[in-house]
Amino acid sequence: MKSLIWLVALFAAAVAVTLISHNTGYLLLVFPPYRIEMSLPMFIFGLVGIFSISYLIVRFISTAIHLPQQVRTFRAERAQSKGRAAMTEALTAFFEGRYAAAEKAAVRAMELGEHSGLNSIIAARAANALHEFEKRDAYLSEAQGKSVGEETMRLMAQAEFHLDHKQPQSALSSLKELSETGLRKHIGALNLELKAQQQARNWDAVLDVANQLEKRNAINKTLSIQMRQQAWIEKLRSSAHDSALLRGTWKSMPTPLKQRNKVAAEAARAFIQLGESSAARNLLADSLNDHWDSELASLYGDCHAGSVTGQIEQAERWLQQHHDDAGLLLALGKLCLHQELWGKAQNYLDASLSVQPSREAYLTLAKLAEKLGKTDDATRHYQMAAQLSAMQ
Repeated sequence: MKSLIWLVALFAAAVAVTLISHNTGYLLLVFPPYRIEMSLPMFIFGLVGIFSISYLIVRFISTAIHLPQQVRTFRAERAQSKGRAAMTEALTAFFEGRYAAAEKAAVRAMELGEHSGLNSIIAARAANALHEFEKRDAYLSEAQGKSVGEETMRLMAQAEFHLDHKQPQSALSSLKELSETGLRKHIGALNLELKAQQQARNWDAVLDVANQLEKRNAINKTLSIQMRQQAWIEKLRSSAHDSALLRGTWKSMPTPLKQRNKVAAEAARAFIQLGESSAARNLLADSLNDHWDSELASLYGDCHAGSVTGQIEQAERWLQQHHDDAGLLLALGKLCLHQELWGKAQNYLDASLSVQPSREAYLTLAKLAEKLGKTDDATRHYQMAAQLSAMQ
């Protein structure tokens, strides 16, 4: 299109020149006492020539005036281009695991005037990977106070560094500062908060963050269940010093978690530790009737306060279905020992050892031998228990 316009203009100029050249008119200019007479074509050509020369002079002066600024702009653009290239090099080196090269390229990008906070973050992460923590902190400080996105990168990196050094409270402070910027916590920030709360042993907060991640489908279901299980187990352990607190924790726990073997076992141990044998016994009986577990069966033998005849009868009913369960046989041995049924205790403990040798069974046999005054047998059983402990 542009070529067509120039072609039309050229033809128009040719026509104009032809018409002017055939014009025989004259132009008279009078400036007393001077008179200038010239042909009209010559005047027009002269006028065009003067205009063209004036235009060129003005353009030259304008170019000369703006030349320094153009040079500065050119240099700045060239430096920016080199800075972007250095930043790209830094990113590539970082994700390739070449941390020293990544740090060097990021620093070069900053020196070339590439002011993006990304360079500082790359340099900080690279320095952290190289265990150069003072340099890392200096780079992070350079990234402070920039745009919202760059500030987010800085705070996320800072939180990760604190978690690497097992400083959960500092990590949580960084994440709190991030939330105060007005941004909704994204999945990456929630995952960091989850790790920080776990390190800080804030189990209620762990459960809350896990809920948020589940709502966003950002956590594996199996991992979430395991995480919840661990959180509730830790809550039970932290409640094991107070009966009322322990009962409240157990009552507030979701039913599906109560039915998990490890959770029920931890709760039973906590109740037994507080002398709440009846609560532990009922808890274990409910769990075992719902789904069998040898570890829970073994713990059932530790729930003895007063007469345990009823417990022995219950355990023997279970034995009809689980006759080769080492944990249940051990529990019966413990209960019979408590009830001073020496012969039955000996038989059950021997049977448990024949199915699966265990340190606890040998220790219980040693106690039985001491009750019967069999010192040599007690010593031998203690030695066997010690050997099994050393092997585990």
